Amino acid sequence: MERKNCYFISFILLIVVWLAGCDSYAEPSELPSVPSAAEQDHTLEEDVTVIRTLKIGLSMDTLVEERWEKDRDMFKEAVEALGAEVEVKAANGNDALQIAQAETLISQGVDLLVLVPHNAEAAATIVGKAQMAGIPVISYDRLVKNANIDLYISFDNEKVGELQAEAITALVPEGKYVYIGGASTDNNAHLLKEGVYNVLQPFIERGDITVVYDQWTEAWMPANAKQNMQAALIANDNDIDAVIAANDATAGGVIEALAEQGLAGKVPVAGQDAELAGLQHIVNGEQAMTVYKSIKSLTEQAAEIAVRMASGEVIETDTTINNGKKDVPTVFLTPVAVDKTNIEETIIADGFHRAEDIYHGLPNK
Repeated sequence: MERKNCYFISFILLIVVWLAGCDSYAEPSELPSVPSAAEQDHTLEEDVTVIRTLKIGLSMDTLVEERWEKDRDMFKEAVEALGAEVEVKAANGNDALQIAQAETLISQGVDLLVLVPHNAEAAATIVGKAQMAGIPVISYDRLVKNANIDLYISFDNEKVGELQAEAITALVPEGKYVYIGGASTDNNAHLLKEGVYNVLQPFIERGDITVVYDQWTEAWMPANAKQNMQAALIANDNDIDAVIAANDATAGGVIEALAEQGLAGKVPVAGQDAELAGLQHIVNGEQAMTVYKSIKSLTEQAAEIAVRMASGEVIETDTTINNGKKDVPTVFLTPVAVDKTNIEETIIADGFHRAEDIYHGLPNK
């Protein structure tokens, strides 16, 4: 009898333990929700969209000249202020290197490529590679020829040449002129020359002005510009009345050649870019004028457009320029002629250069 009671009690205990174990499991409705694989992927995609930063590639011809350092620094600052990143490559005037660097930027998956071409024709290869990868391209300051670029932003370089020639012909309406151009591979150099001759041609036709020397400057190098000016002086027995140089760097080479003959400050010289050395030449009377192109305005507008395009926005413009391949949507900014009389209200007022840097150590302040 006692054994039966033991069995009965054991049976009861087993039932109690079993019921207690059942209570430790939650009902299905109480289990935590686990998202499906599709839902997890969707959530990850949304997270990436939120945290991903747009990346702009900047492929530059060179950083040798002062102005291009300003372009790089100001563009980078403007893009970063808009919440994007910039990866910069500079090719030092080497076409093959610029193509290789651009390929690197493309392989890194930049959202947009900003291109300052060394060679207007060779750079078309870069544009083709970028667009095969679905990356839009902005041609910055220099037009890429025969390529399907998405947008071109620059100053009106033909107008720059006109401003140079207008200033010099006002000073020297008659006489022997020398034109020292930029690099023949740079489309801007051709536009500058067109603008200069737009103004000079009526003087030439009247016989008032004779262009006695006209030469391109390889790679825009001041040393090459100096050699060109030396050749012009030799060919004309130093009988030169005015010089128009394609930029302030080449104007510097011209002034060196004139100085060797005791002619610096006696022959008016025009440049452009408003480089510090050019402004100092102006203050010293060795250069007549320069053309100021507000790099701050250019970089800020280029940065805004680049970020908008990288985000997928289509930019429409009122102006187009045909580059041999298509009518390219174009944004033009306005250049300003600068001489000794308006340096402070233009260059200094914009913060492009400081007064103490321009006038430092110069007696003519």
